[in-house]
Amino acid sequence: MGAARAELRPSNAKAKFDQLARDLRPGRLRRVALQTARLWREHRLSYDEAIEVAGHARRELELERPQKRQRVIVRLTRPELEQLLAEAYRRQRFGYGLMVKTLVMTGARVSEFTALKVQDFSLDGASIVFRKAKGDKQRIVPILPELAQELQTHLGPGFGGGHYPLFPSRLRKRFTPRRVQQIVKETAQAAGISKRVYPHLMRHTIAQLLLEGGMPLEAVSRFLGHEKLETTQIYAESSPALIAEGYRRALRGPG
Repeated sequence: MGAARAELRPSNAKAKFDQLARDLRPGRLRRVALQTARLWREHRLSYDEAIEVAGHARRELELERPQKRQRVIVRLTRPELEQLLAEAYRRQRFGYGLMVKTLVMTGARVSEFTALKVQDFSLDGASIVFRKAKGDKQRIVPILPELAQELQTHLGPGFGGGHYPLFPSRLRKRFTPRRVQQIVKETAQAAGISKRVYPHLMRHTIAQLLLEGGMPLEAVSRFLGHEKLETTQIYAESSPALIAEGYRRALRGPG
């Protein structure tokens, strides 16, 4: 009882307040982020593994997502995307043009993308199969015929067999996710894009472009390999173009 009363004393309350203030002082989150980054680097986590670990940590701490939190999905505008691709092709001597274009047009997670092999590409079917998709699942995504032709030209005759990386490094090995992240970042900076650009932003970008172009939500969800439709719904809810179109449809009425 005495201990309980002691916690209510002004001196103890002030000490707790001071501790809270210290915990929330500027730079605290950055220090936590740096400590976390060191741990993740030590275990060589990929992008998707880092997301999964963060999810486990939230559940371990019993941190609940706010019920009505408004999420804004950052993505590249169409002109910014064109800038990025144009710059990537200017850097084609490094082989980055087609690589970045394929990353964008397939909406791939970076870990899925780096696992692609020659055998995963189909010219006749104009498609790419991701055999190392999230959750050890497999999915096939369509690509434009012109992209398929470009990939076929990139591979050329007698490329070396289906088990070689679709986009090999100079040492004929597959790129690491970290290297792909660096390539995207460097290309965006060279293109003069002020946003922080990273592979998953490409995924956000193609998702919203597909939705704004009229592709059904369920189809976009399957294309991205989302397990829950609600995950894809976030893109629709955060797109000004889709909101505007919904507004116009609602006021026009049937027909």
